[in-house]
Amino acid sequence: MLNKVPEVTLYFWIIKILCTTVGETAADFLNINLNFGLTGTSIVTGVLLLVALVFQFRAKKYTPWIYWLTVALVSVFGTLVTDNLTDALGVPLQVSTIIFAGLLALTFVIWYVKEKTLSIHSIFTKRREAFYWLTILFTFALGTASGDLMAEGLGLGYATTGLIVAGIIAVIAIARKLRLNSVLSFWIIYIMTRPLGASIGDYLSQPKDHGGLGLGATVTSVIFIGGILAIVSYLSFTKRDVIEGAEATKTDNESKEKGGLLQTAIVVALFLVLGGTGYHMRQASLQNDTSSTDTATLVSGTGTSVSPLGDLSKFKTITQDTLDKLNAGDQSGATTRIGDLEYEWDNAQSRLKPKNKAAWNTIDGKIDTVLRELRSTHPSLATEKAALEALLAVLN
Repeated sequence: MLNKVPEVTLYFWIIKILCTTVGETAADFLNINLNFGLTGTSIVTGVLLLVALVFQFRAKKYTPWIYWLTVALVSVFGTLVTDNLTDALGVPLQVSTIIFAGLLALTFVIWYVKEKTLSIHSIFTKRREAFYWLTILFTFALGTASGDLMAEGLGLGYATTGLIVAGIIAVIAIARKLRLNSVLSFWIIYIMTRPLGASIGDYLSQPKDHGGLGLGATVTSVIFIGGILAIVSYLSFTKRDVIEGAEATKTDNESKEKGGLLQTAIVVALFLVLGGTGYHMRQASLQNDTSSTDTATLVSGTGTSVSPLGDLSKFKTITQDTLDKLNAGDQSGATTRIGDLEYEWDNAQSRLKPKNKAAWNTIDGKIDTVLRELRSTHPSLATEKAALEALLAVLN
């Protein structure tokens, strides 16, 4: 076979980020708007991914539309793997991050032991291609888990997370210019572009009063899909990203790079030290904020809620407002208002969830049901009201 993957160019990274964003919005559309649910969305995406992989493995050379369709579907499926662990099985994001980091490291070790190289310029056997796509899957799952841990679990938000991740990518890119191992640099940046893409998509789609540009998920998806189609069409026509006779030379050069193992050990150690330190500092800050908020609530005499999560009046107000709009026949207003609930609940996750995980999960599940019912492409007034009333019941 000829090489089955594209050359790493600026086009490569642009499409990768666009696929990441489209993958996430597509998963949300199937899960919420079409009301497939997390399990249904996982099954549909898994089947589509298998079909795409069949075409990819049967191809004898790199074909842009097959390759990037597979990447987009791996993006969705990798995201769903993490979401299923978190939402369906209750696995903490901290644990998911460690699990996928371990699986990714194990895949790299086995790949190197079997093939003696991790170069992406040498994907011209079925076994190397299998290692390549398994690695891609774990990078998306790890990127999802670590990105969500920063944005939601630690309460940094997607904008701050995006800036942090962009900074890491910039540092690695500069280090690459200063002779950091090329294979190591590539895979670190590949992992980091996942949370970067999610942050960009979130910024573009979120309403302006929530800190975004207010384009909405649909418009954002259309823009990004258009960008993917345009670039992939251009590459299909010009062959600008095809690895031809130079792959053997590039593979040899990459295999001759000195200090790859030592550099990997140093970089991983830095990530563990800096990441662990930042995590514990942020956790301590959140704990102090939670204690201060609880004390202020008790002193002011407004802490009337008996919920183990504390004062939930903000969420009850939004939920009741949404129900009132439905009763008044204002479906679009109710759908818009419920977006405020999603925004406020996500922002409060890092503060509320540590108080009582079981209580938080119960309310979170009810909110997910409400979001699916109100954002469904074919909403039912009766089921919408029932979902809202069930949410009010647990909030009270």
